Amino acid sequence: MGAVERMRGWPVTLTEGPVGLRPLRHRDAATWRELRVRNADWLRPWEPTNPETPLFRSGLGPYLSMVHTMRREARQGLALPWVVTYEGAFAGQLTIGAIVWGSARSAQIGYWIDRHVAGRGVIPTAVALAVDHCFFTVGLHRVEANIRPENAASRRVVEKLGFREEGIRRRHLHIDGAWRDHICYALTVEDVPGGLRARWLGRDQAFPRPSSAS
Repeated sequence: MGAVERMRGWPVTLTEGPVGLRPLRHRDAATWRELRVRNADWLRPWEPTNPETPLFRSGLGPYLSMVHTMRREARQGLALPWVVTYEGAFAGQLTIGAIVWGSARSAQIGYWIDRHVAGRGVIPTAVALAVDHCFFTVGLHRVEANIRPENAASRRVVEKLGFREEGIRRRHLHIDGAWRDHICYALTVEDVPGGLRARWLGRDQAFPRPSSAS
């Protein structure tokens, strides 16, 4: 089976209320750069050391290189690279990557969000949309999220969604200057027979109102 045949349902745009997922576009470059620089301190402790997506660059080359790489991987059936939107605006990224076919049919999920819209249920909703698409359209069986133990906000996302904690992966990724341990969380399609989106929205926590400034 060829990669294009395997990757059913791509490219695709998914929405739920004000939250959306859409494929990366070249014309997003300036917005991506502005968000990454503005959120550098917010993202640095959790970002893998990857020369293709540095936090600080004055040019647009890193973004264009990343889009080229991710589009190639999508064509090869290895990744689903999305922009996360909130009320129509670019708010972050979510990527289903490291897709393995054959008897595994597994993948890993990664995401980041603009701190200005954090805490509004954007990323949990985006993750739920992406996971359902992977399970029920693309045909994957398992999705993992590997998160640093210190990253409480990201761990809350997957814990709210019911991902199963499966243990520590020692020195799993090089992040912020060192090899870091990660907690492995996972879901399989059997865990969410009615869909992750339906389970998440049923908890009435999808779009909590942001707390008022004192």
